[in-house]
Amino acid sequence: MIRYIRRAAGFCLLLLLALLANAARVQVFQAESFDHNPANRRQTIARYEQPRGNILVDGRSVTGSADTGQQLRYERTYKQGPLYAPVTGYASQTYGTTLIENAEDDVLSGIDPMLDPIPFWSDITRSRQPGGRVATTIKASMQQAAYGGLAGRRGAVAALDPVSGKILALVSSPSYDPQQLSGTGKPVIDAWSRLNAQRTQPMLNRAIRQTYPPGSTFKIVTAAAALDSRAVTDIGAPTGIREPYVLPGTTTTLPNEATGCDDASLEYAITWSCNTVMAGLGVKVGLSGMTDTAEKFGFNDTGLKIPSGVAKSNFDTRMSDDQLALSSIGQFDTTATPLQMAMVAAAVANNGELRRPYLVDRTMRSDGDVISRTRERTYEQSMSAGTAGQLRQMMIDVVEEGTGTNAAIEGATVGGKTGTAQHGLGNSGTPYAWFIAWAQADGATQPAVAVAVVVEDAEANRTDISGGGDAAPIARAVMEAALRKQEG
Repeated sequence: MIRYIRRAAGFCLLLLLALLANAARVQVFQAESFDHNPANRRQTIARYEQPRGNILVDGRSVTGSADTGQQLRYERTYKQGPLYAPVTGYASQTYGTTLIENAEDDVLSGIDPMLDPIPFWSDITRSRQPGGRVATTIKASMQQAAYGGLAGRRGAVAALDPVSGKILALVSSPSYDPQQLSGTGKPVIDAWSRLNAQRTQPMLNRAIRQTYPPGSTFKIVTAAAALDSRAVTDIGAPTGIREPYVLPGTTTTLPNEATGCDDASLEYAITWSCNTVMAGLGVKVGLSGMTDTAEKFGFNDTGLKIPSGVAKSNFDTRMSDDQLALSSIGQFDTTATPLQMAMVAAAVANNGELRRPYLVDRTMRSDGDVISRTRERTYEQSMSAGTAGQLRQMMIDVVEEGTGTNAAIEGATVGGKTGTAQHGLGNSGTPYAWFIAWAQADGATQPAVAVAVVVEDAEANRTDISGGGDAAPIARAVMEAALRKQEG
């Protein structure tokens, strides 16, 4: 009898060990896979059982949380949602997260290990910390100036601090209210369908996710390449590029909107936006030199993050000379985001040194203790300091006597470049109006801001440079706000 009892006891022990092993397998080794199983709603319920951390602009929250009393308890809310949508993105219980809401989701939702009071606390206790806070680099006055300037027209604005790389304004228009997508149910689904069906694409972040032909604003890049390569040694001397200019290897003549471009100097060509001179200089520099300079400004970078991903701005690396000529004036396959063109203006303003752009200044615990801070870094020395100095003066001439006089600001030095980008079949579409610029207060030791503006539905008069008429006043309003902020 005792023998049978021992056998039964041994069998029970084996069953107990098997049960413990299986429990360890489920709770330890496979815990992560079960946590992330779509059929497991516990993670989703836990995610929304506490308020989400807030995103800050100028130290004030532009987001919040509302207690719905439902199973997914706390729903995201937004203050001035359309104004800040290109910065915050949305946090939706139905459609997930985008932009900062996505890039800083671990901090905002309270699962980032840096939020723990002691290392591994959340792993040990299986708990979630209160949502942290994310402070952006955006300046409210500049954001409002950009948003108000576009006034619902399709387009975008990006503004940078040239010295630090901080993104001071990031606006896309038309915009949308991300709170419409926050919760669950039919209203959210209907809002999603309605927003995605609109021809104007209000959820498209045109400032960082849409690329446009940059038109004549790209001539600043071409001028930098010409000066650094020594294709031009005297900005006031004739370039030897005659008008009419026939694209290499073709019988096609490149037109000018401006007059006086025949054998014009680089200085004149930038001030009055001569296509022939800049196209000829691009060919003279050559494909390798043009590509190298463009990439030093950020073109062809597929990995730029601010921390959200930025669409690649394109400058082809394989082209014939006629294509290179067109690319050198911002046409053919050359495309750029507004952020990219703000980077071009920023590099000129900052003695040729391009700082890496960033949108998040710091992240914090719910009590305000800083857990991380973005370090300012150099992206690239885009051009020599001497070249930058010459380009600054040429951009100043554009504003003081050329095509960008609408950007002039009393009490400040402003440099700019207009652009009218052709598009559509046979260039039949309404041209995009561009303006890039930088501003420095009189007596200040460093520039306050660099800005790029694109207006898609510009009413361009082909006898005028639409960038100066449509985009320059918006840039001026943003720069004025930056100068007031700097003085304050």
